[in-house]
Amino acid sequence: MITISINKKFEKEKRYILDVFFSDFLGLSYTINVTEDDNYTITLGNNKILVVDSFFNKLDNQEYIHLNNIPKEINYLKPDFLGYEIPILYGEGTIKNEPRKIIVNADIFASAFFMLTRWEEILIKERDQHNRVSSKSSLAYKFNFLNKPIVNEYVELLWGLLLESGIDQKRKEKKFNIIPTHDVDLPRHWWSFKDFLKNSIGDLVKRKDPKAFLFSCKNYYKKIVNNQDPFDTFDYLMDVSEKYDLKSHFFFMSGGTSKKDNYYKINHPVVLDIIQKINKREHVIGFHPSYNAYNNNEQYKKELEALQSVSPQPIKTGREHFLRFENPTTWQIWNDNNMDWESTMTYFDKAGFRCGVCYPFKTFNVKTRESLDLIEKPLIVMEGSFITYGKFTPKKMQAEIQLLVDQVKRFNGEFVFLWHNSAFNTKLWKPYQEIYKKIIDENYNNNRS
Repeated sequence: MITISINKKFEKEKRYILDVFFSDFLGLSYTINVTEDDNYTITLGNNKILVVDSFFNKLDNQEYIHLNNIPKEINYLKPDFLGYEIPILYGEGTIKNEPRKIIVNADIFASAFFMLTRWEEILIKERDQHNRVSSKSSLAYKFNFLNKPIVNEYVELLWGLLLESGIDQKRKEKKFNIIPTHDVDLPRHWWSFKDFLKNSIGDLVKRKDPKAFLFSCKNYYKKIVNNQDPFDTFDYLMDVSEKYDLKSHFFFMSGGTSKKDNYYKINHPVVLDIIQKINKREHVIGFHPSYNAYNNNEQYKKELEALQSVSPQPIKTGREHFLRFENPTTWQIWNDNNMDWESTMTYFDKAGFRCGVCYPFKTFNVKTRESLDLIEKPLIVMEGSFITYGKFTPKKMQAEIQLLVDQVKRFNGEFVFLWHNSAFNTKLWKPYQEIYKKIIDENYNNNRS
């Protein structure tokens, strides 16, 4: 049995992160003793001791959400048993071996807590027009580790140190998995000829793009001939998933109070047919709250009830529209509505590991200082980040996505990615749309191995 000694200072935060590491990620049995120890003292059954530095114990008050506590520089640690360098946010980044003790001058627990809870973002004042935090404001971007799941690296560091100390428990086994998700902002490109006319004339007159105009005309002709709208890609997405025994997750909107909502009615016969088709093929129907519901529980609940009223499945999962997120309000709303998991946590302008991890993890409200039941499945890639904000070529986009997939594979994690059903069959998306299938095709052999 593992015994971990901590003191009362920020006890809830410590218990949360220790539970994430030891129970959720590693699957180990342990007990916690509250003592006067300044650091984390981890004792194994063989009386060998692992001492880990504690950032929380160095604070003079009961407040850690302060600009002074965001690291101004970071250190790096490269243990021989890992063979790669790990960014350390708190501590010197050194390890000292003694006969019956290993001393780690690096608080991997506070570093992981910083990444998982995203308390850094409460202090970031720079926001875009949608009140979103940009990747460029994050510590991960500034120190160039956004493309690395450093929390997973901390877990491997801890496990390696436990092995060196002679642990007699086996860790939880994990398997690499791909989770395709699809935000259904626009189930149809055109609901009527009037919509087509408005869109195509806009291409010609407003956007001055005659090629897009011709592309729309060709698509509309195909729609008339085949009776299939360009954004009706639901069967295709499910076909790709079913080839590899995956479940596609389709997140539907069901209301809203802004011009960025209400693109369709959730009870429209066309939408109801799509929902029934998804259910019949045993894929997942989820929730995509409207633009202003991310910090409005009343609006959120109203829309959730509307979606549930037409869904043949329980609605337990989803993602925020426009990736809007207010910490910790958004997580608390999802938690209070008894949702199982949500998957908003990637930056709108750059793919990568916003939470520093490729495992699902239970969330934490840093204001109430309570662990929540809600699970976050961190979103690693949104296709729009590469086009709207990055201007990537198709070749470079696929290569960058594959690098992130490879990082997830290192730790047998979950590669959660977002590809809208509407990111196909337009002039903009035509050169990129095959990437979706290629990413799954080229990685599926490891998906169930």
